[in-house]
Amino acid sequence: MSALEGLKVLDLSRLLPGGFCSLLLADFGADVLKVEDTGMGDYVRWAPPHYEGVDPSAGSALFLSLNRGKRSIRLNLKEEGGRAVLLRLVGESDVLLESFRPGVMDRLGVGYERLREENPGLVYCAISGYGQDGPYRDKAGHDMNYLGLVGLLGLTGEAGGPPVQAAGQIADLGGGALMAAFGILAALRERDRSGQGQFVDVSMADGALSWLAMVAARHFADATVPHRGGLELAGVYTCYRPYQCSDGWVSLGALEPKFWQAWCRGVGREDLIEKQFEPAGSEVHGEVERVFLARTREDWERFASEHDCCLEPILELDEALESELVRAREMVVSVDQPGSERPVRLLGTPVKMSRTPGDPRSPGPTLGEHTAEVLEALGYAAEEIAALEEAGAVAGPAGGPQGPFMA
Repeated sequence: MSALEGLKVLDLSRLLPGGFCSLLLADFGADVLKVEDTGMGDYVRWAPPHYEGVDPSAGSALFLSLNRGKRSIRLNLKEEGGRAVLLRLVGESDVLLESFRPGVMDRLGVGYERLREENPGLVYCAISGYGQDGPYRDKAGHDMNYLGLVGLLGLTGEAGGPPVQAAGQIADLGGGALMAAFGILAALRERDRSGQGQFVDVSMADGALSWLAMVAARHFADATVPHRGGLELAGVYTCYRPYQCSDGWVSLGALEPKFWQAWCRGVGREDLIEKQFEPAGSEVHGEVERVFLARTREDWERFASEHDCCLEPILELDEALESELVRAREMVVSVDQPGSERPVRLLGTPVKMSRTPGDPRSPGPTLGEHTAEVLEALGYAAEEIAALEEAGAVAGPAGGPQGPFMA
């Protein structure tokens, strides 16, 4: 039995934060039903690139990476019939996840207070940029905006240089998806005691700010204001930085004295042992840079295997995905996608459990693939389903792209 088997989740979200949150739940056995609109559905379905041989309505590579193991129904919540279907679904679900701007679901007549009338045990999780209240509740935003406003972006990069955007979406994933998954599971655990659901308000800005826990603690303690390039764990120390070698880059994380000492002795520079925490830009930093430049990345990999000093190569993505570590941890999996000529490759699940491991190998749904199946399970007769389709309240599978991704 899977860890979350029997958990029923309605996912009304689009794009990355909600999709990644419900992906984690689906990988561990939750029955995740994507509630998509009767137009283009989740926008990321149509974002390039697409796997060769995969039906475009099954979703792009980006979509499949977030939506394996889920089902899809198409509802028009602006139609009374569509709202009635949602209410019926809520009556037998445990969780509803959405990522609309605050107030949208209320304006549609299916906000939390209305839904809890149908199911007092419902855990309703809303992911938004700035939360359900406060001065920014109605503002649009994206990952970079949230990181900028909470101070994280402004602290990332070299002193005197521009702010540097991370390759991963810190606010969307770390501040939104992961906080939502935690909030949902915490609320479900509390429901085990009380029998009552609750509203989980996840702000991506709040979540991103929490990543600065140690940086903020220092500011609260001594009132110092940190600046870009001045954080101990963000490049200020000679012993804890990326370094260029003759044909690439490596990372030196010799923060503890024993690791720094191992590196210094390994390169024959015992004279640097007492200068571990010299700042970037110093004479010592320049000496260390020259040592690294004298060897290749492969040389440094061999060095690291002989000297335990927290030294690793900085890999390009293709190298990382083919690495021994990623293979051993099963962080790349092959998924048989219906209609595809060959399996598609996706990232695996990052949480490993000994008795009830996740299963990241189920295919993603085509748009509206399960509409009829879900309606029949809810007790709708064939003629009722036909009437809902005729009224535009629901829709079945789509035949092709419904609109541009960036519309």
